Amino acid sequence: MAPILKGEVDIVIPTIRSLDFLENWRPFFEPYHLIIIQDGDPTKVIKVPEGFDYELYNRNDINRILGPKANCISFKDGACRCFGFLVSKKKFIYTIDDDCFVAKDPTGKDIDALAQHLENLTKPSTPYFFNTLYDPYREGADFVRGYPFSLRAGVPTAVSHGLWLNIPDYDAPTQLVKPLERNKTYVDAVMTIPKGTLYPMCAMNLAFNRELVGPAMYFGIMGDGQPIGRYDDMWAGWCSKVVCDHLGYGVKTGLPYLWHSKASNPFANLKKEFKGLFWQEEMIPFFQSVTLPKECTNAQQCYLELAKQAKEKLGPIDPYFHNLADAMVTWIEAWEEFNTPAKSNTNSSESA
Repeated sequence: MAPILKGEVDIVIPTIRSLDFLENWRPFFEPYHLIIIQDGDPTKVIKVPEGFDYELYNRNDINRILGPKANCISFKDGACRCFGFLVSKKKFIYTIDDDCFVAKDPTGKDIDALAQHLENLTKPSTPYFFNTLYDPYREGADFVRGYPFSLRAGVPTAVSHGLWLNIPDYDAPTQLVKPLERNKTYVDAVMTIPKGTLYPMCAMNLAFNRELVGPAMYFGIMGDGQPIGRYDDMWAGWCSKVVCDHLGYGVKTGLPYLWHSKASNPFANLKKEFKGLFWQEEMIPFFQSVTLPKECTNAQQCYLELAKQAKEKLGPIDPYFHNLADAMVTWIEAWEEFNTPAKSNTNSSESA
Protein backbone atom coordinates (compact mmCIF):
# COMPACT_ATOMS: atom_id res chain seq x y z
CA MET A 1 0.00 0.00 0.00
CA ALA A 2 1.32 3.46 -0.89
CA PRO A 3 2.29 5.69 2.06
CA ILE A 4 -0.45 8.11 3.12
CA LEU A 5 0.07 11.68 1.83
CA LYS A 6 3.73 10.95 1.19
CA GLY A 7 4.49 14.27 -0.50
CA GLU A 8 2.62 16.36 2.06
CA VAL A 9 4.33 15.42 5.34
CA ASP A 10 7.59 16.36 7.05
CA ILE A 11 8.72 14.58 10.22
CA VAL A 12 10.61 17.00 12.51
CA ILE A 13 12.99 15.56 15.12
CA PRO A 14 15.08 17.60 17.60
CA THR A 15 18.11 15.72 18.92
CA ILE A 16 21.55 15.85 20.53
CA ARG A 17 22.45 12.26 19.64
CA SER A 18 22.66 9.83 16.76
CA LEU A 19 19.24 8.67 15.62
CA ASP A 20 19.40 4.92 16.08
CA PHE A 21 15.80 5.03 17.28
CA LEU A 22 14.73 5.51 13.65
CA GLU A 23 15.40 1.81 13.01
CA ASN A 24 12.39 1.08 15.19
CA TRP A 25 10.26 3.45 13.09
CA ARG A 26 11.66 2.43 9.68
CA PRO A 27 8.49 0.63 8.44
CA PHE A 28 6.48 3.78 9.06
CA PHE A 29 8.90 6.69 8.56
CA GLU A 30 11.18 5.58 5.73
CA PRO A 31 8.84 6.77 2.93
CA TYR A 32 8.71 10.29 4.38
CA HIS A 33 11.06 13.27 4.49
CA LEU A 34 12.74 14.03 7.83
CA ILE A 35 13.92 17.42 9.11
CA ILE A 36 16.44 16.90 11.91
CA ILE A 37 17.30 19.80 14.20
CA GLN A 38 20.62 19.17 15.94
CA ASP A 39 20.71 20.93 19.31
CA GLY A 40 23.82 21.60 21.38
CA ASP A 41 27.35 21.29 20.01
CA PRO A 42 27.19 21.87 16.23
CA THR A 43 30.54 20.13 15.69
CA LYS A 44 29.20 16.81 16.97
CA VAL A 45 28.47 14.30 14.20
CA ILE A 46 24.88 13.02 14.27
CA LYS A 47 24.50 9.66 12.58
CA VAL A 48 21.27 8.86 10.75
CA PRO A 49 20.56 5.26 9.67
CA GLU A 50 20.89 4.59 5.95
CA GLY A 51 17.81 4.72 3.75
CA PHE A 52 16.13 7.78 5.26
CA ASP A 53 15.51 10.94 3.25
CA TYR A 54 16.50 13.84 5.50
CA GLU A 55 17.96 17.29 5.90
CA LEU A 56 19.86 18.22 9.07
CA TYR A 57 20.34 21.67 10.58
CA ASN A 58 22.65 22.54 13.48
CA ARG A 59 23.05 25.83 15.33
CA ASN A 60 25.53 27.16 12.79
CA ASP A 61 22.99 26.52 10.03
CA ILE A 62 20.23 28.25 11.98
CA ASN A 63 22.43 31.30 12.58
CA ARG A 64 23.47 31.39 8.92
CA ILE A 65 19.93 31.04 7.56
CA LEU A 66 18.13 33.37 9.96
CA GLY A 67 20.89 35.88 10.72
CA PRO A 68 19.77 38.31 13.46
CA LYS A 69 16.41 36.56 13.69
CA ALA A 70 18.11 33.36 14.91
CA ASN A 71 17.70 34.59 18.47
CA CYS A 72 14.05 33.52 18.34
CA ILE A 73 15.13 29.84 18.07
CA SER A 74 15.99 28.25 21.41
CA PHE A 75 19.38 26.66 22.09
CA LYS A 76 19.96 23.62 24.31
CA ASP A 77 16.23 22.96 24.49
CA GLY A 78 13.76 20.84 22.50
CA ALA A 79 12.05 24.09 21.49
CA CYS A 80 14.62 24.26 18.69
CA ARG A 81 12.30 21.90 16.77
CA CYS A 82 10.20 24.84 15.60
CA PHE A 83 13.00 25.79 13.19
CA GLY A 84 11.96 22.65 11.30
CA PHE A 85 8.38 23.92 11.19
CA LEU A 86 9.69 27.18 9.76
CA VAL A 87 11.72 25.72 6.88
CA SER A 88 9.29 22.93 5.95
CA LYS A 89 7.26 23.36 2.78
CA LYS A 90 4.78 20.57 3.51
CA LYS A 91 1.14 20.78 4.55
CA PHE A 92 1.48 18.51 7.57
CA ILE A 93 4.12 18.26 10.30
CA TYR A 94 4.67 15.32 12.62
CA THR A 95 7.15 15.93 15.43
CA ILE A 96 8.48 13.23 17.74
CA ASP A 97 11.19 12.93 20.40
CA ASP A 98 14.14 10.58 19.98
CA ASP A 99 13.33 8.57 23.12
CA CYS A 100 9.96 7.48 21.72
CA PHE A 101 9.38 4.12 20.06
CA VAL A 102 6.62 2.19 18.33
CA ALA A 103 3.93 1.09 20.78
CA LYS A 104 1.64 -1.91 20.46
CA ASP A 105 -2.13 -1.83 20.64
CA PRO A 106 -3.99 -4.26 22.95
CA THR A 107 -3.94 -6.94 20.23
CA GLY A 108 -0.14 -6.78 20.03
CA LYS A 109 -0.07 -5.00 16.66
CA ASP A 110 2.47 -2.23 16.05
CA ILE A 111 0.83 1.20 16.01
CA ASP A 112 1.48 3.36 12.96
CA ALA A 113 1.35 6.66 14.85
CA LEU A 114 1.84 8.83 11.78
CA ALA A 115 -1.03 7.19 9.88
CA GLN A 116 -3.38 7.75 12.82
CA HIS A 117 -2.34 11.40 13.10
CA LEU A 118 -3.02 11.91 9.41
CA GLU A 119 -6.43 10.30 9.79
CA ASN A 120 -7.15 12.68 12.67
CA LEU A 121 -6.01 15.72 10.69
CA THR A 122 -7.86 14.88 7.48
CA LYS A 123 -11.21 14.33 9.20
CA PRO A 124 -13.25 17.14 10.80
CA SER A 125 -13.36 18.14 14.46
CA THR A 126 -16.38 18.97 16.60
CA PRO A 127 -15.35 21.76 19.03
CA TYR A 128 -18.79 23.31 19.54
CA PHE A 129 -20.77 20.34 20.85
CA PHE A 130 -19.35 17.25 22.57
CA ASN A 131 -20.18 13.87 21.05
CA THR A 132 -20.35 11.17 23.75
CA LEU A 133 -19.13 8.53 21.30
CA TYR A 134 -16.05 10.74 20.83
CA ASP A 135 -14.95 10.91 17.19
CA PRO A 136 -18.14 10.56 15.12
CA TYR A 137 -16.21 10.27 11.85
CA ARG A 138 -14.42 7.12 12.93
CA GLU A 139 -15.53 3.75 11.58
CA GLY A 140 -18.10 2.21 13.90
CA ALA A 141 -19.15 5.52 15.46
CA ASP A 142 -21.51 8.35 14.58
CA PHE A 143 -23.27 11.34 16.06
CA VAL A 144 -25.49 10.33 18.96
CA ARG A 145 -29.15 11.17 19.40
CA GLY A 146 -29.57 14.83 20.28
CA TYR A 147 -26.50 16.04 18.43
CA PRO A 148 -27.41 19.15 16.38
CA PHE A 149 -27.60 18.40 12.68
CA SER A 150 -26.38 21.93 11.95
CA LEU A 151 -23.01 21.10 13.53
CA ARG A 152 -22.44 17.64 12.05
CA ALA A 153 -20.26 18.86 9.19
CA GLY A 154 -17.62 19.75 11.76
CA VAL A 155 -14.68 22.10 11.20
CA PRO A 156 -11.17 21.60 9.77
CA THR A 157 -8.75 19.90 12.15
CA ALA A 158 -5.53 21.82 12.79
CA VAL A 159 -3.86 19.81 15.57
CA SER A 160 -3.62 16.12 16.46
CA HIS A 161 -2.18 15.50 19.93
CA GLY A 162 -1.09 11.92 20.58
CA LEU A 163 -0.34 10.15 23.87
CA TRP A 164 2.26 7.83 25.37
CA LEU A 165 2.48 4.47 27.06
CA ASN A 166 5.08 3.69 29.73
CA ILE A 167 6.69 6.96 30.98
CA PRO A 168 3.96 9.61 31.42
CA ASP A 169 4.61 13.27 30.67
CA TYR A 170 4.71 14.54 34.27
CA ASP A 171 6.13 17.74 35.71
CA ALA A 172 9.07 17.48 38.10
CA PRO A 173 7.12 17.56 41.41
CA THR A 174 4.86 14.74 40.20
CA GLN A 175 7.89 12.79 38.95
CA LEU A 176 9.48 13.09 42.39
CA VAL A 177 6.47 11.75 44.29
CA LYS A 178 5.61 9.07 41.70
CA PRO A 179 9.00 7.90 40.37
CA LEU A 180 7.80 4.41 39.47
CA GLU A 181 4.45 5.29 37.94
CA ARG A 182 3.90 4.04 34.40
CA ASN A 183 0.99 4.55 32.04
CA LYS A 184 -0.32 1.11 31.05
CA THR A 185 -3.81 2.21 30.05
CA TYR A 186 -4.62 2.22 26.35
CA VAL A 187 -7.80 4.21 25.70
CA ASP A 188 -9.08 3.54 22.20
CA ALA A 189 -10.50 7.02 21.59
CA VAL A 190 -9.97 10.28 19.74
CA MET A 191 -11.85 13.34 20.92
CA THR A 192 -12.09 17.00 20.02
CA ILE A 193 -11.06 19.39 22.78
CA PRO A 194 -14.03 21.76 23.18
CA LYS A 195 -13.83 25.41 22.20
CA GLY A 196 -12.71 27.53 25.14
CA THR A 197 -10.90 24.66 26.87
CA LEU A 198 -7.12 24.73 27.17
CA TYR A 199 -4.96 21.63 27.48
CA PRO A 200 -1.32 20.74 28.22
CA MET A 201 0.16 20.04 24.78
CA CYS A 202 3.12 17.67 24.70
CA ALA A 203 5.38 17.75 21.63
CA MET A 204 6.60 14.17 21.99
CA ASN A 205 3.88 12.87 19.69
CA LEU A 206 2.28 15.79 17.88
CA ALA A 207 1.02 16.53 14.38
CA PHE A 208 -0.54 19.63 12.89
CA ASN A 209 -1.71 21.25 9.68
CA ARG A 210 1.05 23.73 8.96
CA GLU A 211 -1.05 25.71 6.49
CA LEU A 212 -3.78 26.37 9.06
CA VAL A 213 -1.89 26.87 12.30
CA GLY A 214 1.86 26.73 11.57
CA PRO A 215 2.63 30.34 12.58
CA ALA A 216 1.10 29.71 16.03
CA MET A 217 3.27 26.62 16.63
CA TYR A 218 6.14 28.62 18.04
CA PHE A 219 7.86 27.03 21.03
CA GLY A 220 9.14 30.25 22.55
CA ILE A 221 12.58 31.07 23.93
CA MET A 222 13.63 28.39 26.40
CA GLY A 223 16.80 26.72 27.61
CA ASP A 224 20.22 28.35 27.29
CA GLY A 225 20.22 31.89 28.66
CA GLN A 226 16.55 31.77 29.65
CA PRO A 227 14.99 31.53 33.14
CA ILE A 228 12.62 28.72 32.17
CA GLY A 229 12.51 25.43 30.29
CA ARG A 230 10.07 22.58 29.61
CA TYR A 231 7.28 25.05 28.91
CA ASP A 232 7.99 25.31 25.20
CA ASP A 233 5.24 22.94 24.07
CA MET A 234 2.90 24.23 26.79
CA TRP A 235 3.25 27.78 25.44
CA ALA A 236 2.74 26.63 21.85
CA GLY A 237 -0.27 24.58 22.91
CA TRP A 238 -1.98 27.44 24.72
CA CYS A 239 -1.28 29.87 21.89
CA SER A 240 -2.35 27.51 19.12
CA LYS A 241 -5.54 26.51 20.95
CA VAL A 242 -6.59 30.15 21.36
CA VAL A 243 -5.84 30.73 17.68
CA CYS A 244 -7.76 27.60 16.61
CA ASP A 245 -10.74 28.60 18.74
CA HIS A 246 -10.77 32.05 17.19
CA LEU A 247 -10.38 30.87 13.60
CA GLY A 248 -12.83 28.00 13.87
CA TYR A 249 -10.38 25.08 13.67
CA GLY A 250 -10.36 21.91 15.76
CA VAL A 251 -7.83 20.25 18.08
CA LYS A 252 -7.97 16.50 18.75
CA THR A 253 -6.33 14.42 21.46
CA GLY A 254 -6.13 10.67 22.13
CA LEU A 255 -4.86 8.12 19.60
CA PRO A 256 -2.18 7.45 18.53
CA TYR A 257 -0.01 6.14 21.32
CA LEU A 258 3.74 5.65 21.21
CA TRP A 259 6.14 4.11 23.74
CA HIS A 260 8.01 6.71 25.80
CA SER A 261 11.10 4.86 26.89
CA LYS A 262 13.01 7.13 29.22
CA ALA A 263 12.16 9.40 32.15
CA SER A 264 14.19 12.61 32.26
CA ASN A 265 15.94 13.61 35.49
CA PRO A 266 13.33 15.12 37.86
CA PHE A 267 15.89 17.30 39.65
CA ALA A 268 17.14 18.78 36.38
CA ASN A 269 13.52 19.20 35.31
CA LEU A 270 12.65 21.00 38.55
CA LYS A 271 15.43 23.50 37.96
CA LYS A 272 14.08 24.19 34.45
CA GLU A 273 10.43 24.30 35.49
CA PHE A 274 10.72 26.12 38.81
CA LYS A 275 9.63 29.59 37.72
CA GLY A 276 7.10 28.15 35.31
CA LEU A 277 5.32 26.29 38.09
CA PHE A 278 4.46 29.68 39.58
CA TRP A 279 4.06 31.57 36.34
CA GLN A 280 1.63 29.08 34.83
CA GLU A 281 -0.93 30.08 37.46
CA GLU A 282 -0.96 33.51 35.80
CA MET A 283 -0.27 32.43 32.22
CA ILE A 284 -3.25 30.10 32.05
CA PRO A 285 -5.83 32.69 33.21
CA PHE A 286 -4.39 35.03 30.58
CA PHE A 287 -5.05 32.49 27.82
CA GLN A 288 -8.47 31.64 29.27
CA SER A 289 -9.57 35.25 29.10
CA VAL A 290 -7.77 36.56 26.02
CA THR A 291 -9.91 37.59 23.05
CA LEU A 292 -8.75 38.27 19.51
CA PRO A 293 -10.37 40.90 17.27
CA LYS A 294 -12.43 39.75 14.31
CA GLU A 295 -9.93 41.51 12.01
CA CYS A 296 -7.51 38.65 12.78
CA THR A 297 -8.41 36.15 10.08
CA ASN A 298 -5.28 33.99 9.87
CA ALA A 299 -2.79 32.44 12.27
CA GLN A 300 -0.10 35.08 11.68
CA GLN A 301 -2.39 37.98 12.49
CA CYS A 302 -3.71 36.15 15.56
CA TYR A 303 -0.21 35.40 16.78
CA LEU A 304 0.97 38.99 16.48
CA GLU A 305 -2.08 40.09 18.48
CA LEU A 306 -1.29 37.43 21.10
CA ALA A 307 2.29 38.73 21.33
CA LYS A 308 1.01 42.26 21.90
CA GLN A 309 -1.42 41.18 24.62
CA ALA A 310 1.10 38.83 26.26
CA LYS A 311 3.59 41.68 26.60
CA GLU A 312 0.93 43.94 28.10
CA LYS A 313 -0.66 41.41 30.49
CA LEU A 314 2.23 39.05 31.35
CA GLY A 315 5.10 41.55 31.11
CA PRO A 316 4.57 42.82 34.69
CA ILE A 317 5.20 39.29 36.03
CA ASP A 318 8.79 39.18 34.79
CA PRO A 319 10.96 40.83 32.10
CA TYR A 320 11.18 37.40 30.46
CA PHE A 321 7.69 37.91 29.04
CA HIS A 322 8.77 41.12 27.30
CA ASN A 323 11.57 39.14 25.65
CA LEU A 324 9.23 36.28 24.79
CA ALA A 325 6.70 38.64 23.20
CA ASP A 326 9.47 40.24 21.13
CA ALA A 327 10.64 36.78 20.05
CA MET A 328 7.07 35.93 19.00
CA VAL A 329 7.11 38.94 16.66
CA THR A 330 10.54 37.96 15.33
CA TRP A 331 9.24 34.44 14.70
CA ILE A 332 6.39 35.78 12.57
CA GLU A 333 8.80 38.00 10.65
CA ALA A 334 10.93 34.93 9.93
CA TRP A 335 7.83 32.91 9.01
CA GLU A 336 6.79 35.54 6.49
CA GLU A 337 10.25 35.45 4.88
CA PHE A 338 10.06 31.69 4.37
CA ASN A 339 6.38 31.12 3.70
CA THR A 340 3.41 32.32 1.70
CA PRO A 341 0.70 34.10 3.70
CA ALA A 342 -1.29 31.86 6.04
CA LYS A 343 -4.77 30.81 5.00
CA SER A 344 -7.56 33.00 6.29
CA ASN A 345 -10.75 31.65 7.78
CA THR A 346 -13.46 34.27 7.77
CA ASN A 347 -15.97 31.67 8.99
CA SER A 348 -14.41 31.82 12.44
CA SER A 349 -15.86 30.67 15.72
CA GLU A 350 -17.31 34.05 16.62
CA SER A 351 -20.74 33.00 15.44
CA ALA A 352 -20.66 29.54 17.01
